[in-house]
Amino acid sequence: MFPGQGAQQVGMGQKLADSVPELAELYRRANDIVGYDLAKICFEGPAEKLDTTEISQPAIFVTSVACLTALRMGKTEEELAQVEPEACLGLSLGEYTALYAGKAIGFEDGLRLVQLRGRAMQAAAGQRKGTMVSILGLDEQQVNRLCQAVLEESPQEEDALEPLLVPVNFNCPGQIVLSGSVRACERAAERAKEFGAIRAIPLRVAGAFHTEMMAPAARQLGLALKECNFSQPRMKVVANVDGLVYDNSEQIPDKLLRQLIGAVRWQQSIEFLLEQGAERFVEIGPGRVLTGLLKKISRARKQKVKILTVGG
Repeated sequence: MFPGQGAQQVGMGQKLADSVPELAELYRRANDIVGYDLAKICFEGPAEKLDTTEISQPAIFVTSVACLTALRMGKTEEELAQVEPEACLGLSLGEYTALYAGKAIGFEDGLRLVQLRGRAMQAAAGQRKGTMVSILGLDEQQVNRLCQAVLEESPQEEDALEPLLVPVNFNCPGQIVLSGSVRACERAAERAKEFGAIRAIPLRVAGAFHTEMMAPAARQLGLALKECNFSQPRMKVVANVDGLVYDNSEQIPDKLLRQLIGAVRWQQSIEFLLEQGAERFVEIGPGRVLTGLLKKISRARKQKVKILTVGG
């Protein structure tokens, strides 16, 4: 499992790069590809710069790849066969790392796509103000009713456009993230308890990610995806948009594009693997967010799983 935006933290990857020459070289390659000192920002910050969408996305991708590389290093073919997964998946941005892990895309192409994606999302967020709010304690039907109620009572936004509010991140039982125009998200947070929610937590994000507000970014990303050569994944890679495995490489551009302006079905993706008999999971990259979500999903299903973390 590979994390998405929000997992970044100053200092990530530094111990790996300091102790393993091959990983230091990986960061140097990344610097050349993105055209600035990405390693320095990962290792030293400042946090305000690392936290921007434009920089955090390539930073998390490279650090996750470094963690994955460290896990694979120094092993015989027999040992590699024992640690290679049967399936992989990533949350939003992390899906690109999962495709890299599944050998569907190379490091340079993956990093270039992620850099463009982050930059385009940052630019799209600047065109129309949006935000996100995490709703705790509601299921999908209840969240849909909350969104409908807020939209029915919401006037036009200050920019004269219709308000927007949609559920976009289905993380685990009782945790669904809404995304949309600023006032609509604020009203959702204010009214959430009326619909049975435990809490509503506004998120510190640059914009309304995974909604139609990202359409300008989708146009840019779509052109880049058409130019990218994807290979058939060597293992199961689960897509965010439908919680199903990629059948072939031709599906990759379409599903990555749909993911940018549509919902991330993380709970459904994990449940698909649990139904397939998955019992051991490894979270690879900065942070431990996915471990927490997996515990809640497996607990709700009363299924026992083993979880390892490989961080940097």
